[in-house]
Amino acid sequence: MTVQPIEFPGLTAAASLDLLRQHAPLVHCLTNDVVQAFTANTLLALGAAPAMVVDPEEAAQFSAMADALLVNIGTLRRSQAEAMLAAVQAANEAGTPWVLDPVAAGPLAYRTGFAHSLLPLRPAAIRGNASEILALAGESALGRGVDSADDSSLALSAARKLATDHHTLVAVTGRVDFVTDGERIWSINDGHPLMTRVTGTGCALSAVVAAFCALPGDRLSHVAAACKVMARAGRLTAADVRGPGSFAVDFLDRLYTLQGEQLQ
Repeated sequence: MTVQPIEFPGLTAAASLDLLRQHAPLVHCLTNDVVQAFTANTLLALGAAPAMVVDPEEAAQFSAMADALLVNIGTLRRSQAEAMLAAVQAANEAGTPWVLDPVAAGPLAYRTGFAHSLLPLRPAAIRGNASEILALAGESALGRGVDSADDSSLALSAARKLATDHHTLVAVTGRVDFVTDGERIWSINDGHPLMTRVTGTGCALSAVVAAFCALPGDRLSHVAAACKVMARAGRLTAADVRGPGSFAVDFLDRLYTLQGEQLQ
């Protein structure tokens, strides 16, 4: 059955953002080396709390204490994979939601296999670009490392299949973002191309998705709100800056000052 995406309402995103600032969730980020500082600053700017605990034993202990866990395989190595598996298992035992960001899944065998091995461990959400989502669903993709050569709309059926098969939520991001539980589909048509010229915006989004997954209420709406918040902040920031350098700084300020009415 064909299900048409529905534009995600800004009013609902504003309510989720307000809830995030009230709860200030602690997000355990097992993420790639390139983006750790930017990811932490993004969470702080929005009102969440970041932590990067990477030792396998400590990662397991901490994920049980955190409100949410991010697993980002961008600079995956075997010692990090051990920590990720330990953290995911501890998170599941504690009932902590965790998010998978399958960075560059598809063209590289080790990370693709590892990402597939995590799917049965019940991620609360998966956030990736079109090529990554297609690869994770076992379909052909045109990804080049972290860059996607596929339009997000082409991965929508793969996203729905992943969500249905693994009882999770999938956010496939690009020019238009789509968030689905396999049945409902929200679309977010916002953002700005300048966001793709700053390292870490997509990875930071995955951490924000994890933070929003920790909130009470409809998780699908919260994940869509995470995408809406980041995209709208990016669009508003791009209108006032000259290029990627100033964007990276002003984007954090925009997240910090973002008000609900600016999402509507």
